[in-house]
Amino acid sequence: MKKPSTVVLIHGLFMTALSWERWVDRYSSKGYQVIAKSWPGMDDIGELRRDPSGVEHLGIGEIVDYYDALIRQLDDAPIIIGHSFGGAFTEILLDRGLGAAGVAIDAAAVRGILNLPFTQLKSGFPVLKSPSNIHKAVSLTADQFHYAFTNTLSDDDSKAAYERYAVPGPGRVLFQGALANLNPHSPDAVDFKRKDRAPLLLIAGGADHLVPAVIDKATADHYAKSGAVTEYKLFPGRSHWTIAEPGWEDVADYALDWAERNAAVPVGKE
Repeated sequence: MKKPSTVVLIHGLFMTALSWERWVDRYSSKGYQVIAKSWPGMDDIGELRRDPSGVEHLGIGEIVDYYDALIRQLDDAPIIIGHSFGGAFTEILLDRGLGAAGVAIDAAAVRGILNLPFTQLKSGFPVLKSPSNIHKAVSLTADQFHYAFTNTLSDDDSKAAYERYAVPGPGRVLFQGALANLNPHSPDAVDFKRKDRAPLLLIAGGADHLVPAVIDKATADHYAKSGAVTEYKLFPGRSHWTIAEPGWEDVADYALDWAERNAAVPVGKE
């Protein structure tokens, strides 16, 4: 199997594809075609902040279908790398038979993961506190962003990240994720036992409040039931903002190196 030529980067909730700007440059310099597209309707950050009503309807199914269509248009299977909810979407796309390898970084829990740490509850409370938010696009305050995303950064560095990257996120996505275990038809589901999916690496941050490492470890343990290649990597002391906080290069390089090594590993047959 030849080395993949394309990397598809998928961002998470409260973000756009701009969050990958350093990764795009780094991977492009290594010769990859890098595709970092925002969720549908989320390309214009300024407009999104002024009026987020155009993305209030977005849910997990619509977003995953968008990336599904994008990937199927490519000539070759890409490496798929996702962060936060983008990590969960990466798992779902691999479950659909897409990708040469996948990396899920600080990945939101998919259906079947029951762990619910306090810091995750606190991080999601600004959205989940009101059922009406399922029909709204919700913004985090700078303080809420600091707790959920950038708890390892100084106040000034967190504020700078907030002002550059943070956007309103469709509440429906978070509600669908939070209630996935109550919905037998949840779009946030994978077949943990599937043998013929592409290799998957789960990366966790040891200081992550929004998706504590226990979530990614539990996810890896569930995938252990499969014959497909699955690995788990913990980066101690790193927050949910691991893709842009100091030392992000280590995470980016580890993810790509792992995907390059494992993309050629034959997967099992069902």
